Amino acid sequence: MLFMPMKLLLGLIMVVSKAAAAAAGTVATAACPNYFANATTVANRLQSEYFKLLTGQYTNGSLWTDANAVEDLHNIMLLSGSNTWSLLGDESFIGRNALLPITSWPLIIDGSNDDAQWIILALWKIADYQTAHGKSATSFLNAATTIYNIVAGQWDTASCGGGVWWSTEHTYKNAITNELFLLTSAQGYLRTKQQPYLDNANKVWAWLSTSGMRNAQGLWNDGLDFNTCQNNGQTTWTYNQGVIASGLGALYAVTGDKSLLDAAEVTLDATISQLTQNGVLKESCDNASGSTCDADQQIFKGIWTKHLQYYLGYANDPARTAKYAPFLAAQAKAVLTNALTAQNDVGSVWYAAGGDLYSPKSSTSGIQALVAGAQFGAC
Repeated sequence: MLFMPMKLLLGLIMVVSKAAAAAAGTVATAACPNYFANATTVANRLQSEYFKLLTGQYTNGSLWTDANAVEDLHNIMLLSGSNTWSLLGDESFIGRNALLPITSWPLIIDGSNDDAQWIILALWKIADYQTAHGKSATSFLNAATTIYNIVAGQWDTASCGGGVWWSTEHTYKNAITNELFLLTSAQGYLRTKQQPYLDNANKVWAWLSTSGMRNAQGLWNDGLDFNTCQNNGQTTWTYNQGVIASGLGALYAVTGDKSLLDAAEVTLDATISQLTQNGVLKESCDNASGSTCDADQQIFKGIWTKHLQYYLGYANDPARTAKYAPFLAAQAKAVLTNALTAQNDVGSVWYAAGGDLYSPKSSTSGIQALVAGAQFGAC
């Protein structure tokens, strides 16, 4: 289902409730301000060493991980009240394309429905920053709407009874694409109050909750077998366990249904009990004697912390914050103790010293952990 351009809704967006604004991460707050300083230091290194102004991209980056980095730096500025990278929205590859009068988003996203939604999240965060500083966010909001409509058009009931396809090749239905669709749909409703967003959020959660992708341990496997529509038993990547929580948190912020928070915490708690070592997140490919994570997998743990951060913002419940604050603080401390170099790069392994791989993606992951710890961690 298609939606009207965001520029027709600016008046409505400007009067979004304070609670919705807080849930979207637009209200400055900090439990542990020192972590913001650490995040800023790593982010400055990321920008000075790896961001290429000519292209608006990061060295060896990919579309979706670059979108996360852009989102994260705007997240720091919104939460800390700083303006350190105030031009990043305009200078980034996705921001530049949003500002162009004509952009072929289908060409840019190249059929990838998960990549598309990471871009939406980044565009919305840029728009939040622009709006907070009295600047026009229309181009970024319009681009996000265009991309959302592309993804929504990939919903299909003929295969496995529902779900958004991972790509336009229509060969796979997986967890992350549909978890992101839950989040972008629920957050889209919070931002615009357009009913089709809420309809999509309810629809995709109803499908996800019965899809079988969440296993008996409470963790989400990668996706469904194409032929049987059964859980394929593939890796329970950490980021799958975080994005489902932020999506359910956003839907709770709309509906007030606390069973959504309980469902989210089944998976959050399973992550903490099963995907950690020494009380710190550990990807299955992490190894202190030699990590085997590929470049994309190096960002997964940080995404989990960021989406727990978003979940706690949506839940807006001191008891739930207190439950997870020590764990978020432990992740931030582990990044600083085990993964941060003298050059302010962050390695891919957090749970112990050694085995690190270094890239803009692993540094972005570290930034995410530090920002989440700054907002909701126990100092």
